[in-house]
This record gives sequence, structure tokens and C-alpha cells, in this order.
Amino acid sequence: MTTRRLNDSVLARWSVLLIVSFTMMFGYIITDILSPLETMLEAPYAAGGLGWTSTEYGLYSGAYGFFNVFLLMLFVSGLILDKMGERFTGTLACVLMVVGVFTKYYAVCYVSPEQTTSFGISLFGLGTTGLRTQVLMASAGFALFGVGCEMVGISINKVMVKWFTGHEIALAMGFQVAMARIGTVMALSLSPKIAAHWTLSTPLLVGLVLVCIGLMIYLVYGVMDIRLERQLKTTVDESEKFHLSDILITLRSRGFWLITLICLFFYCGIRPFLKFASKLMVVKYGIDPETAGIIVALLPFTAIPLTPLFGYLIDRFGKGASVMVAGTAMLTLSHICFSLPLHSPAVAIVTIVVLGVAFSLLPSALWPSIPKIIPLKRLGTAYSMVFYIQNIGLTLVPMGIGYINGQDPSFTTAMGIFSFLGALGIACAVLLLRADKREHYGLQKPNI
Repeated sequence: MTTRRLNDSVLARWSVLLIVSFTMMFGYIITDILSPLETMLEAPYAAGGLGWTSTEYGLYSGAYGFFNVFLLMLFVSGLILDKMGERFTGTLACVLMVVGVFTKYYAVCYVSPEQTTSFGISLFGLGTTGLRTQVLMASAGFALFGVGCEMVGISINKVMVKWFTGHEIALAMGFQVAMARIGTVMALSLSPKIAAHWTLSTPLLVGLVLVCIGLMIYLVYGVMDIRLERQLKTTVDESEKFHLSDILITLRSRGFWLITLICLFFYCGIRPFLKFASKLMVVKYGIDPETAGIIVALLPFTAIPLTPLFGYLIDRFGKGASVMVAGTAMLTLSHICFSLPLHSPAVAIVTIVVLGVAFSLLPSALWPSIPKIIPLKRLGTAYSMVFYIQNIGLTLVPMGIGYINGQDPSFTTAMGIFSFLGALGIACAVLLLRADKREHYGLQKPNI
């Protein structure tokens, strides 16, 4: 007689989904909480801003992945996850997010924007002439937060696989992504209003409270996870445990590298774009900053209902690899449209919505496809390597775009770069579709 496990209960697994989704949503609020405030941050100190330059803002935006990339923290996070489990790793990640947000809040609220720190090196035009201490501290806090946010991200992905394999996994992952998009919408649409009504640091204070709540509710998940682990231990043998040699097996997988590159190019065409999109609306389309944040929020807002819907359809009908081709194509066409000499706000709104459809289409297929290529015992490390390579792009692209916008404020060059990233994503998605036919990963098959 087969023993019924806790994750066979619809109520239990969807309760877990809600808990971890709210934790991730709060993280995404912080990720983009200063994005719609770029023009306010760059306003003179006497006018209520902080006097940051476009290059300094680019440095701050790219700092999210500093520790993950240069200190290999994402790779370490994956090893911790596979060795210590989702309960320990996710809790540690939430603590790091809290400390990182507090550091950002302290920098913006209490450090003078006139204080500088000198360096003997130059990075995208910064360093030799002195970097604002406020920018440096805010960037360090964002980098520490980035370690926690990415760590909780890979933990939650493994939670989804652990609790939803054999069930509605793409729908669950789609729902979790939709909750994250709600966080992005809240950051983009509410942050400018909060800052305008109070101060530039107030959105960060709100975010600090939210990540503290995220830590507390993740502890509730830990209680449920203990119950499930007790049931799973009866069926786990030595062959199912993670070993360091498994990393080499993952690195030899063609499918792993193709899906990693798709993730890199796609998310580098979306998330850094969100950092600068509000300013694009102001500069190119003549929209006021508060309205610009609301328009940009349409991108993740569009993805909120569509991501679970696409996940539901993929669970039942498959075609995951084909969906990834379509998603990267829509991304590329949207950025090409933004690069054209069209200055109507209506064009901007329609293009943002199309980009939002792409933002829901590809993730709904990409994340459930990784467990089809990589087995569960290697999944934490695999996710960490995907996120690590993604973070290289999420670190360098915003810094590069910030520097380029300082040279070409029209955004023409920047949108050309985003279009090129999308084209690389299309190429990798087509290659993955062909590889699936040869290697029989099952990417085109339903999940249920």
C-alpha cells in the first residue's frame, strides 16, 4: 500500500506555495523599489534629490550581483542548498535580505550625499575622482540583498520541485512568478508616490518591514518541510544523495547550457531594462515621472494573470521549448520597437504590454524545464549555476547601460543592446528545441 505523503494534499502544497511566494514577492519589491526613482535620485540635493549621476545609478543597479558574481556566492548558495536543504538555506537567505535592505535604508537616509570615498581604479568612469559614500554603501547593501534574494530564489525553485513534481508544477511555478511580478508592480507604481509624499528613503523603510515579514512566514514553511522530510527519508537511498562529482555531470549537459544562456539573455533584456524604463518614458515619450512608473508597471502587471495561465497550459499540453522560442522573439521585437523613432505614448504602452506577455510566456516554460534536464539531487547546484551566470549579466548590463546613457541620453544605443540580447536568446531557444528532439528531454511533453 502506498503511503500518502504531505505533498499529495492539495491544501498542504498550495499552502507552501503561498508562503514561499509571498517571501519572494517581498524580495522583488526591494529589487525594483528604487528603479522608478532614478530621476528623483539624480535631481539636485537642493531640489529634494540626492544628486546621483546616471553612471552612479548604473553602478548601484548593477551592484545587485556583485557578491554573487565576484565572490561566487551563488555557487556557494547552491552547494549549501543541496547539502543543507531548502529550510536552512531559505532562512539564511531571508536574514541576508533583511541586513541588505537595512544597509540600503541607512545609506539613503543617514549618509550625506556630499561625502566621498576615493579609489585608485576606474570602473565605468567611477573611482579615480571619488565615489559618493552614500552610493557605495547603498550598492554594498544591494549586493548583500542580492545574495539573499538569489539564494531564496533557488531555494524556492527547489521547494516547487520537491512539493509539486507529478502534480501541477508549471502552474505552481507560474503562480510563484506571478506573485513576484505583483511585487515588481507594487515597487514601480507605489514607490514614486510614497517618495513624493514622504522622503526618498521611505520606500526602503516600507521594504525593510516587508522582508522582515517574509523571514517570519518562511519559518512557518520550515515546520511543514520537517513533516514532509520525515516521510521522504524512508525512500531516499545513497544513489539519490548529492556528491560534488555531480557538478561535472551537470556541466557536461548541452541542454543545461542552452537553457542557462536563454535565461541569461532573456532576463538581461528584461530586468536591467526595468531599471531604466521609467527614465525612458520621461526622456523619449515626455511622460511625467509618476505616470512613467505606472506605465512601466504594466509590464509585470500583464504577466500576473498570464504566467499561471501559460503554466496551466504547458502542464497539460507541453510545447515548452516552442514557447521559449516565442517568448524570446517577442522580447526582441519589443526592444526593436522602443529603438525606432516613434514618440507616441500609446506606442510605448502597447510595446510595454507586449513585453509583459513575453515576460510571462518564457518563464512559465523555462523554470519547469530545468528539472526535466537535471535530476533533483543536482537541482540546487544546477539552479545556482543558472542564477550565477544570469547574475553576471544582471551585474554588467545595468552598469554598462548606465554608462552608455550618460554618453547617449536618447536611449537609442541602449535599446540596440537590449535588442541584440533578445536576438541571442532566440538563437539559443531554437538550438534547445533541436537538442530536445535529439536528447529526448521531454520539454515538449506535458508535465502531468
